Amino acid sequence: MHPSKKVTWKDSALEGKRIVIGITGSIAAVETVKLIREILRHGADVIPVMTPEACKLIHPYAIEFAAGVPPITEITGQVEHVLYCGNAESAVDILLIAPATANTISKIANGIDDTTVTTFATTALGTGIPVLICPSMHGTMYGHRIVSDNIGTLKQMGVGFVEPAISEGKAKMPSQGKIVEHIVRTISRHDQDPLAGKRVLIIGGSTAQPIDAMRILTNKSSGKSAVTLATEAFRRGAEVELWYGWSPEPIPDWLHNVSRFMSIQDLVDTVSSSSLDHDVIIMCAAISDYTPVENIEGKLPSGKEEMTIAFKPTRKVIELVREQAEEPFLVGYKAESGISESALIEKAGERMRAIECDLMVANLLEEVEADRSRVFIIDTTGGVGELSGSRASIASSLFEIIGLKLKHSEENRGE
Repeated sequence: MHPSKKVTWKDSALEGKRIVIGITGSIAAVETVKLIREILRHGADVIPVMTPEACKLIHPYAIEFAAGVPPITEITGQVEHVLYCGNAESAVDILLIAPATANTISKIANGIDDTTVTTFATTALGTGIPVLICPSMHGTMYGHRIVSDNIGTLKQMGVGFVEPAISEGKAKMPSQGKIVEHIVRTISRHDQDPLAGKRVLIIGGSTAQPIDAMRILTNKSSGKSAVTLATEAFRRGAEVELWYGWSPEPIPDWLHNVSRFMSIQDLVDTVSSSSLDHDVIIMCAAISDYTPVENIEGKLPSGKEEMTIAFKPTRKVIELVREQAEEPFLVGYKAESGISESALIEKAGERMRAIECDLMVANLLEEVEADRSRVFIIDTTGGVGELSGSRASIASSLFEIIGLKLKHSEENRGE
């Protein structure tokens, strides 16, 4: 068995998908071995295509080692461009060009076919297969007006771009994770996922209420659920906005529309000043139910045998969200501890009806593990579903449910 078949999967986001990766003559071509392996770890099969200039920078044997198949370095009597990117049963799901030089981008924009990669691109564009490009070049080239115009031309034709990392005067290849997420997203949009193009707001993470200038009142929420939900929505082609609290889970570099909050008042101010004209709002933030009556200036002295701090109830932010956002599909979260499943479902249902949520996700804290959980999904009809597994699998199933309900609602409006 070839070593490429033994890579450990991170998830199945690209399972069953087939991807052509076009490698051109940028020095960033040396990074494609790791990029190909990263794509394989998400379940896809990769067919590499190399230009002659790319072969001067990285040997085809290295690419063959990464992908498990020899790279296509010339068009032969097998008409490889038609086989993989034409109107054929063997056509792939997407053509990724990474790295893409200024030369290759400009040729594709002007319909010039004089390398394997440009020929594959022209064929894919003519067929309607999604094309995703990762520019990589010197900053002066990336900023050249004609190169910019050519990028604009391709975007108007529906070609996707993964913005490069601008550093040290260069437009560098973006991170492997960012490229993979854009591949998943591009395929999802092409497959017309119900979430594609929808505006989705995720409000997650924990609040941190100040006690004095040094201390805060917070909770054990990691923020992983919010980041996982944002990731899944992005993969499905949604326009994702994340409002993220005081939490340790890092925000992925491909999520750009992010606002941070710390206290409940920060979040209330953000809600109050926002239009909330989203299609879907998911409120999974771990918000403190109480806050100190008084925010003490300076630092409380240490060394006391006893100390009493008075607390008062906080505003239910999800109620404010619903007050200001009557139209969006609203999903709330309800976590409890030390009660039965039936009591949890009953309390979550009561909460859902009181706030007028469209769905409520409920769980027992005792069943939350590092990356696994079990949740109940309660809808407005009184139906109760159960999801269990990793956070990623639960997020995927939740968006399947949301997508179906959105699609059903749109079909009803169209009748």
